[in-house]
Amino acid sequence: MLSINIPKYTTPDNYELSEVPVPTVDNPKDILIKTHAVSINPIDVKKASGASKLVLKDSFPYKIGYDCAGVVQEVGSDVTRFKPGDEVFARLPECHRGAWSEYAKSTEDFVAPKPAGLSMAEAASIPLAAMTALQSLRRYQGSLEGKTVFVPAGLSGTGLFACQLAKNVFKAGKVITTVSTAKVPKVDELLGHGVVDEIIDYTKTDPKTSIPEKSVDFIFDTTASAMDYLSLMRPDTGTIVTISILTSGDTLQNSSLMRLSPDPADKAVVPFPLRFALNVMDRIRVVRASRWKVNYFSVFLEPNAKDLDLVRGWVEERKVRTVVGTKAHYKDVGAVREACQKVFDGKGAIGKAVILFD
Repeated sequence: MLSINIPKYTTPDNYELSEVPVPTVDNPKDILIKTHAVSINPIDVKKASGASKLVLKDSFPYKIGYDCAGVVQEVGSDVTRFKPGDEVFARLPECHRGAWSEYAKSTEDFVAPKPAGLSMAEAASIPLAAMTALQSLRRYQGSLEGKTVFVPAGLSGTGLFACQLAKNVFKAGKVITTVSTAKVPKVDELLGHGVVDEIIDYTKTDPKTSIPEKSVDFIFDTTASAMDYLSLMRPDTGTIVTISILTSGDTLQNSSLMRLSPDPADKAVVPFPLRFALNVMDRIRVVRASRWKVNYFSVFLEPNAKDLDLVRGWVEERKVRTVVGTKAHYKDVGAVREACQKVFDGKGAIGKAVILFD
């Protein structure tokens, strides 16, 4: 099968399209998926550049990608929810990474039925980003109903899901976001009227001057800027969750990234010096936030079919919609590299970038 891969850690300009073996169904819970579309996430391109090489020893050619949508091709003997021909979407586990291929392999506990009415490209854009936003919002201690949620970069891949989940699922009273001038009119258009209550053009206004101090209950940080907004947080109950700053060493060690096989106990080990250093840096941020009486967490996605099923339901109920921005066909290597570079740089994009395999 053809797969987008790399012979060594590198940036998107060196991504290759070449033949690799088709994954085999050799575990009773395995599912082989004929890929129709995949999405490009920051972790895909950052990890391909060697971001995790200090904690994981990857094999080469290194196959890229976690999110995919497609049709079930083959299932293991213990798979009960799916059969060949079913349309599905998934966020692959680390041990089966390599979604950017004509075929992808997963186990049943990471796969859900594709949302009805969505194209394969739309479905592929959802899993990692939507589940990350969902699990982050859950970290608030108590109900977010009626509360104020601030999501910087609300049209980013994860930000767009965080805004919609906060308003339509968690029933936030007020959702605030920041975008550049050209994107201001697109917020209501793409996310739905009334999802975002206050749109701040960050090129003209500093959120710290337009949002009252001690008025925000929850910040979903996708821009590594959360510490700048401590004065905005409501004391005692205010919570910041970041996905853009390195987690603690302990969180990394216990994350799905470290899982080497379908067995949850089979994990790589974060070297002690790195684990200690990450713990110290995380603790500094926790203490800094605590001085403002604010809860601070850095999180790492824990993919699972249960959360993906919840997201599917909300999509079908029209509580959540996706936004697909850039599209590239997998055989157009130049277009794929260009799309991946935009995600790698993290600037200016709207919604999710998708690679098509049809």
